[in-house]
Amino acid sequence: MKIKHTVGISRREFLARLAMMGALAASYPAAALQKLRTATGRVVNPDRAYKDPWLTLAAVQQQMFPAGDDIPGAGDIRAIVYLRNTLENTAADGEDREFVFNGVEWLNDLAQEQKGKPFIDLDEAQRETLLRKIEQSNAGQNWLSLLLTYLFEALLADPVYGGNPDGIGWQWLQHQPGFPRPPADKTWYRLGKPIHFRRKA
Repeated sequence: MKIKHTVGISRREFLARLAMMGALAASYPAAALQKLRTATGRVVNPDRAYKDPWLTLAAVQQQMFPAGDDIPGAGDIRAIVYLRNTLENTAADGEDREFVFNGVEWLNDLAQEQKGKPFIDLDEAQRETLLRKIEQSNAGQNWLSLLLTYLFEALLADPVYGGNPDGIGWQWLQHQPGFPRPPADKTWYRLGKPIHFRRKA
């Protein structure tokens, strides 16, 4: 499968930035985080309600941004909800959507070839091995880079877009959001047709 796309953040850089942010951030109170995780619709990984490509994407997000006892992870910030809301919106960048979906197919093909089962059925070590393998290619690195960009957005975006529930990312990073915050009927994709600029391949 031919995948060609270029974005600007590597997985290594993402993890370095998270480490830097984590050093600046206070630990999220473990009791509060557990309450958030067990509340209705706020479990760590609610993503089994989805079908592929979202199941695979949720598994990749969890591998990239795992949760800790006092650190919110991809499930806590509802990264898959944010990604789905963004990519399935008619105003979204169609090039990004196609690239993300093609990458899921590519990753599952590789998982079947090397492990005999889809990515979501692999254990954590096997998932990490495959992600390390695909990031060695330009296409794989660019795919992971794009997913990391959306992870950052889910962590920091206003909850109205589906991620960052109850401002969990803001609280963890001790970030004060800008005001006024957008109401549901004035999100970016409701304010008019956006202009998309093609990334250089």
